[in-house]
Amino acid sequence: MKTMKLFTSQITPGMVVAEDVYTFNNQLIIAAGTVITDKLITRLNFYSVNALTVSLPEEEKEKTKESEQPVQPEVSMSDYIRKSPEFQYYKTAMPVAMNQLKNQIHAITETQREVDTDALLENVHTLIKHARNGIHVFDMLHCLRDYNDQTFAHSLNVALICYTFGMWLEYSSADIEILTLSGLLHDIGKVTIPPNIILKPSRLTQTEFETIKTHTIRGYNILRPKNIDTRIKMAAMMHHERCDGSGYPMGLRADQIDPFAKIVAIADVYEAMTSARVYRGPICPFEVIQLMESEGLAKYDPHFLMTFLEHLNLTYINNSVRLSNKAEGKIVMMNRYALSKPIVKVGRKYIDLSYETNLHIEQIL
Repeated sequence: MKTMKLFTSQITPGMVVAEDVYTFNNQLIIAAGTVITDKLITRLNFYSVNALTVSLPEEEKEKTKESEQPVQPEVSMSDYIRKSPEFQYYKTAMPVAMNQLKNQIHAITETQREVDTDALLENVHTLIKHARNGIHVFDMLHCLRDYNDQTFAHSLNVALICYTFGMWLEYSSADIEILTLSGLLHDIGKVTIPPNIILKPSRLTQTEFETIKTHTIRGYNILRPKNIDTRIKMAAMMHHERCDGSGYPMGLRADQIDPFAKIVAIADVYEAMTSARVYRGPICPFEVIQLMESEGLAKYDPHFLMTFLEHLNLTYINNSVRLSNKAEGKIVMMNRYALSKPIVKVGRKYIDLSYETNLHIEQIL
């Protein structure tokens, strides 16, 4: 059996872990011999594990090539969201806003112009003004996950989340604008990385992966001379830092990380995990919530994380879901002390998932 070191972005369900996987502080998180699942891929991303060694039988080579093809998302929201006038507008406006953002970011990186913050914010305001509230923003985000241009779609989605997050934190209008701009520009450094690395469909070399990680410093260097709020610059540099020191580029700890960068970090990881990638479909938000709830308090600022999760959960009330036993029902109530385990009505029966240790939400329908 052949072993191969792969980056986490290239791991697919069904592969077998060849060597024990540890965190930066030597905590074992996946043992050798474990079969990779979607949940374990989520766990690897959560712990910022960049690469691992897997066993790859010779006969699996062709399957591995097939697995590199894009996976169609399986998660869909209720039909009434997709048919609403607001969503129809959003679906039309999103690619326009994304293209404008792309042009604006390239103008920032390729010229000496100052950042036109009003023009950047217009991309977000165009979408926000057609949403009923923060709950509706998340509804529409989860209904529209099929863009191939991940860098700009991701940045626009993170900005929308940051805008809503700022509202939940009861920030002033001025601070919400700065936070939204931080979301829009957090990945600006990626546009200076060669496209053959960013868009490479096959396995990255170690050097290529290290190059991608430099997008934080590259982004800061692009924004450093610009006449914009310092918090936007800090978010570009620090959004991959973690409160336990496990992040990059500097391995900063809680008090050393800018507060807006901490907020963008939560929005960034949530958006990335719940969006489709070439190696998987979108991860069920409740899997992400469970991981954040159980293990995220060390990595993310507790105040920001709990505010995000408590408000986020309200966006899923009345959504239809499929449970791990394949039963389908509707979320009717959230559990404050077990946010990933709501009460689900299946037929005439009410199931409190906080008491059902072997049952979880598998998919939002």
